[in-house]
Amino acid sequence: MLRYLLLLAVAVLPAFAEDNTLRDQVTELFKHRQWAEAQVVLEKITVAEPANALAWHYLGQTYLARNDAENAVSALEKSTTLAPENSEYQRIYGDACGLSAIKAGLLSKMGWAKKCKAAYDKAIELDPKNVRARYSAMEYCRQAPGFIGGGMDKAYEQAAEIKKLDPARGRQAYSTLYTADKKYPEAFALYEEALQEKPGDDDALYNIGRIAAISGQHLDRGLATLKEILTHPGKANDARVHTRIGNILEKQGDNAGAKAAYAAALVGDPKFVQALEALRKLKENSP
Repeated sequence: MLRYLLLLAVAVLPAFAEDNTLRDQVTELFKHRQWAEAQVVLEKITVAEPANALAWHYLGQTYLARNDAENAVSALEKSTTLAPENSEYQRIYGDACGLSAIKAGLLSKMGWAKKCKAAYDKAIELDPKNVRARYSAMEYCRQAPGFIGGGMDKAYEQAAEIKKLDPARGRQAYSTLYTADKKYPEAFALYEEALQEKPGDDDALYNIGRIAAISGQHLDRGLATLKEILTHPGKANDARVHTRIGNILEKQGDNAGAKAAYAAALVGDPKFVQALEALRKLKENSP
């Protein structure tokens, strides 16, 4: 099916700017993480339509997914030049600059980091209600030192703005910062409160398990919430949930159970990176 979509897409490249069909086909390739195939299609589209900002935006995302920082920056910079008022294009360009900062040598790292922050700030300036841009800025500030525009104080400022715009994402933002600050009781409390408001909520249940796995605290509670999710419709093979169950079982000393959990995660998603990595480390450390 994907091969058919790819061939069809190449056959109708000029329609990309006017017709949603090709964009839907590219989205389908993205959905299945067929980055190389999508890249081929989008490179042809940008040759056919060099002024198509959306095509450059999508192409840049395929480069990002393939860890190609140089080409990602080039493509995404073109998208922002062609559509300078698009907040989301600025945000993704910031992601490319961030990847470049990670991969750069010591002398170039700071420059790329500053470009990353500037792009996120520009995205927020263009659309103050862009929650994803604020979340990206928050994550930057959480990880970067103050002399390049970061700092936890600024991260909490973004979390407060996110909460005003979207309470659920605000809860997630504060949870991320509390966990980074090792304020685990506050992080747990956010989602226990959410469960009081909406019993059985998958997001709240998962995050209690996630925080337990990270902190090593309330492991039994975390295991129970994750197992509850697996009983919900369509969740039996949820790779994220099985991986967190494996994390908790490891902390409890049950390596056999953890291996089984990671294997279950890979049934749900054979390419789930966190499960593959956890299983590899567990096997390496097992006698």
